Amino acid sequence: MPDLKELIEQLPPDLQEEVKDFVEFLLEKRTEKKKTKLRQDWAGALKCYRDQYTSLELQKKALEWRGD
Repeated sequence: MPDLKELIEQLPPDLQEEVKDFVEFLLEKRTEKKKTKLRQDWAGALKCYRDQYTSLELQKKALEWRGD
């Protein structure tokens, strides 16, 4: 049975590039990512609007203001 390198060399260049990309993806996925804490420094930033809007309205407004 041919080894991996020989099999890859039989592929056309564009497919060899796909194999390379896939291997890089697998290697990246395997490495441990630096874990960061969830930022919540925005908490309470919309407090001044609590009397104007319901929580649902405020959620929709916040998305509107963010441009989402």
